[in-house]
Amino acid sequence: MGYRKNLRIVCGNLKDKGSLIKTVLSSKPHKSAVRCVILRATTHGSSSPPSNHRIAAVISLGLESKTEACSCIQALMDRLHSTSNALVALKCLYTIHNIIGKGFFILKDQLSMYEYFGGRNFLKLLTFRDDLDPETREMSKWVRWYAAILEQNLLVSKVLGCHLYSKRAKNVIGKEKDNFSSSLNSDLLNDIDALVEFACQVGDLPDSLHLQRKSLVYEIVRSVGEDYRLVQREIATRVAELEARMMSLSSSEWTRFLNSLTKFEDCKEGISLLFRNRNRNDELWDLVKETKAKLVAVMKDRGNDGKRTLVVRFLQQTSRAS
Repeated sequence: MGYRKNLRIVCGNLKDKGSLIKTVLSSKPHKSAVRCVILRATTHGSSSPPSNHRIAAVISLGLESKTEACSCIQALMDRLHSTSNALVALKCLYTIHNIIGKGFFILKDQLSMYEYFGGRNFLKLLTFRDDLDPETREMSKWVRWYAAILEQNLLVSKVLGCHLYSKRAKNVIGKEKDNFSSSLNSDLLNDIDALVEFACQVGDLPDSLHLQRKSLVYEIVRSVGEDYRLVQREIATRVAELEARMMSLSSSEWTRFLNSLTKFEDCKEGISLLFRNRNRNDELWDLVKETKAKLVAVMKDRGNDGKRTLVVRFLQQTSRAS
């Protein structure tokens, strides 16, 4: 098994060098330069994440022009969809994650176009499987998990109207009431649904947690943890706002709100296993628990009020008939 893996590494390195030479000799020097940057950031050989300067080189491709940014995303997607190597796929996804978090708007915009035209699973990795050995099959689960999280990350940005890492999102801190005072209940519920779905994707983790000993997987989990911290903040502000509006919610809005909070609580165990009690945010879980209890109590009261109203109407109709 070790021989097969070592042979694959050697063949992968040779393939990378061959691809670089072929790209350099391309008749389209502009696109070839972009592809070289992507190839160097997503090599076969190492199980370490792409270095900071490789990631910086990719992100800088969004500085010059829209055409260059488009070529960058296209080259990255081509690399992702043409590989059957779990490590290469994870490096591509990690690079995409860095574009989402640190990239310039023009790069993010080109990436969002794939989400717009490709739909919910635009990364198309639901069936990804690297069958070299048992470990690569386990690594394939991390590929599928990571891809689903990045897809949901972009969906959250679309629903919120800004990226989680954007200045606009950061400026919300401390100004939640001002920002949400004009928001409709339905808008806040849509936000919570998308944010909770992100948390559920995080909690639906592979069972091979021991693979976090690999630096690439460890760095991926750390990066996802940063996103999850931001998602926790966004959930907390919206739950607090809807709790303040509780008496103005309709029955259907109550039910939807309660279902979202229950769904969020259901993914707590998986999230705790992944982060090993990092990002606990006990205040958020207490807020969710208290809000659920208030919702249930108010729904019971409203239900009793409804029954009393029916009895009164029945008695009135009976007295009129007599």
